[in-house]
Amino acid sequence: MLDNLAVDTDAMAVGTAVNVNVAVTVEVLKAAPEDDSAKFDHVVEASLQVSSGRLVVMGCTDYEPEAARFGIAAGPVRVRAARSNVAEAERLEIDSDDEPATMERIRLQVWPAPHTGSVVIKRWKPLAA
Repeated sequence: MLDNLAVDTDAMAVGTAVNVNVAVTVEVLKAAPEDDSAKFDHVVEASLQVSSGRLVVMGCTDYEPEAARFGIAAGPVRVRAARSNVAEAERLEIDSDDEPATMERIRLQVWPAPHTGSVVIKRWKPLAA
């Protein structure tokens, strides 16, 4: 996993700072969003092939039949994963998901786009201990 992102043809994994629940939002868009990476700690993008017209979003311990599904146009899509509140989540570690204010947050934005390579838009740099 490079820069907390692992990608294959039709699957993507976004790494987190903690091994507990994180808050995830998904935005299905018609076109590429504006760059708002200044609001986030770590932002990466990658392409996926979505043959079924459904994007499945789930955590590593979720049960796939019960995972959230989002209708999108079948074909190649671009996914931007923007993570925030990383420092606070790292500081609290296993206790970070006790309160919404301390949870790590991930926003996934998805839009139709030709396949291109993965990129790091903004890299998280932890503060020195």
